[in-house]
Amino acid sequence: MPLDQVIFNKWLAASFALIVGIGAGIVGAAGAFLLVPIMLVVLKIPTRMTIASSLAITFISSIGATVGKITTGQIDYFPAFIMIMASLIASPLGAMAGKKMNTKILQVILAVLIAATTLKIWIDIL
Repeated sequence: MPLDQVIFNKWLAASFALIVGIGAGIVGAAGAFLLVPIMLVVLKIPTRMTIASSLAITFISSIGATVGKITTGQIDYFPAFIMIMASLIASPLGAMAGKKMNTKILQVILAVLIAATTLKIWIDIL
């Protein structure tokens, strides 16, 4: 479904994005894991479009964070390089698999990833 056919409240979307941005800034985590459920449940954006939007949001927002981490010397370059190379190889494969996969299966995978991320964050906090 093209974006111009998706109908949602732009003020509601902007309000949630602002809240998520502030929350993500406070805890130092990317806000995409919070935006995905909002886009799916509250804004009713289709799953495939939500996943793609989340990736674009993460990419754009991570540019500033990357610059900050590089300038403060907080990056271990070798593991980062390995992760970048693996991502460049695996991303097209994942995109092809996701395109062929049932939307419900994508939703389950996404839910499991979000739950695992939430659990990891809680374990780190406690």
